[in-house]
Amino acid sequence: MAEYQQIKKELKSKQKLLACAKQFGVVGDATRLKICYLLCHYPEVSVSEMAVILDTSVSVVSHSVKKLLDLNLVQRRKEAQTVYYSLTTNDFTKTLKNFIT
Repeated sequence: MAEYQQIKKELKSKQKLLACAKQFGVVGDATRLKICYLLCHYPEVSVSEMAVILDTSVSVVSHSVKKLLDLNLVQRRKEAQTVYYSLTTNDFTKTLKNFIT
């Protein structure tokens, strides 16, 4: 019974659970999951490169990358006029990378 108390206490930490649920929700979208898959295999990719590889528009990729950025699943690096995206390193992306690769 004591272990249940610990679990109940952990479940009360709703912030962690909500963050995890949001992250899973974001990668539940096919385009965003494809972007994550791509970034698992290539360390940095630009939006235009992603659009070509995924056979979709730049605007669709940009919109998807924005959602991934908002939840800190990807990070960006600008070089001249080009912005490159890569997966961030956190527990969620490590798990995602292990699952995808």
